[in-house]
Amino acid sequence: MLAMVLLVIGGLNWGLIGLFQYDLVAALFGDMSTLSRIVYTLVGISGLYGLIMLFKKK
Repeated sequence: MLAMVLLVIGGLNWGLIGLFQYDLVAALFGDMSTLSRIVYTLVGISGLYGLIMLFKKK
């Protein structure tokens, strides 16, 4: 569930970047601050987890 929340946050952030050139994570936590880098890293790990779950056999 946490991975899905982070994927939604990442998707919304990329949508804002693409449409309005506005990086919400950077605006909240600072441009490439330690906290924003942690958020970006967690979103990336969630993306990998989501990819694995997509192809995992049930």
